[in-house]
Order: sequence, then structure tokens, then C-alpha cells
Amino acid sequence: CTMAQDLSEKELLKMEVEQLKKEVKNPRVLSRIVSNQQELEPYFAFFQISKTGKEIKDYVEAQAGSDPLLKGMPEDKNPFREKGSCVIS
Repeated sequence: CTMAQDLSEKELLKMEVEQLKKEVKNPRVLSRIVSNQQELEPYFAFFQISKTGKEIKDYVEAQAGSDPLLKGMPEDKNPFREKGSCVIS
């Protein structure tokens, strides 16, 4: 039996959290995390949630008239309609 097999999942998670805490306290690891974040930030656009939420709501409301899930699909444009019946004799 190995040590990992003897430990419960909860104990393994606790050990992992403790290891991560040690790594974050390590100045070299912390500086690497910060520099990676600083390198990536220019590629991401940050938006206020209140503004983004309103834009999403406005878009959904504007598209509601043509949404087949809300409006229904015309029978002649429904790709899943039965095309005909089959009679077995």
C-alpha cells in the first residue's frame, strides 16, 4: 500500500492546499505568477458587468422575434418534420 492510497480524498486535498500555500509564499513563484498575469492582461478586455448584462439583455430581446425556441418553427422549414408516411403491407 502506498501513502496516497491510505489517505482519504479530503486529506489529499488538504495536503495539496498546504503545498499551494507554500508555493505562493515563495517569492520566485509569486513573481512568476504576477509576471504571467501582466503579460496576458493586454489580450483581455475587461467590461463592467452592469454594462455587459444590459447589452446581453438588449440583444436577446431584439432577437426574440426570430428565435425558433420562443416563436416556434414554421412546419415547412422544420428539418425534423415527418416527410411522409410509410405503409408496410
